Amino acid sequence: MGIFLDLLFPRKCVLCQRILSRREESLCAACRAEIEPRPMGKHKLPHIARWYALWDYEGKVPESIHRFKFRAHPGYAQEYAKLLAQQLEMLEFPEPDYISWVPISAKRRRNRGYDQAQLLARHLSNEVDIPFVRVLNKTVNNPPQSTIRGEAQRRANVLGAYSIDDPEYVIGKKLLLLDDVLTTGATAGECARVLLTAGAREVALVTVGAVPRIK
Repeated sequence: MGIFLDLLFPRKCVLCQRILSRREESLCAACRAEIEPRPMGKHKLPHIARWYALWDYEGKVPESIHRFKFRAHPGYAQEYAKLLAQQLEMLEFPEPDYISWVPISAKRRRNRGYDQAQLLARHLSNEVDIPFVRVLNKTVNNPPQSTIRGEAQRRANVLGAYSIDDPEYVIGKKLLLLDDVLTTGATAGECARVLLTAGAREVALVTVGAVPRIK
């Protein structure tokens, strides 16, 4: 049955879309050799205790994430999560009490059909066996951060855009937020600020991509 499904729906590399051999998983051998995972993030992000991004947001990575977000490839979330879980284990990334995500607005979710960060969080939760919960709501359908230039303008764009969903999973807890791309840290920082104000012990962040200038 598995061979038959592979013939109908061949597994493809999430970066280059080449059909994978039976020995390959998530990435083809060429992409594994070409695109190395990033080290642990050292750049200080506002309100974030620690962070990690799987890849630099360059080369084949932006197109892969665009397919995931905008071209109906939700299955990428599971492949990204497998790769993230492997790296987080190697880096001995501290375990949180709960895994959650940076949510998109209800309007954007209706248009897209899914929240890509929520899918990432759910699949990473399954990979590392840590509970997955909703801790935030996005209450403002503000312009996408990708359309705004300047770090100060980005911070202003997300200020007040998030609220706490359930304080039970926040107060005194160590939380890990998932998102697709880290650009300036404005969005994740605002989410972390809201959570810390509500009583979270600490907030960490994991993303698939991060702009190369942030190390």
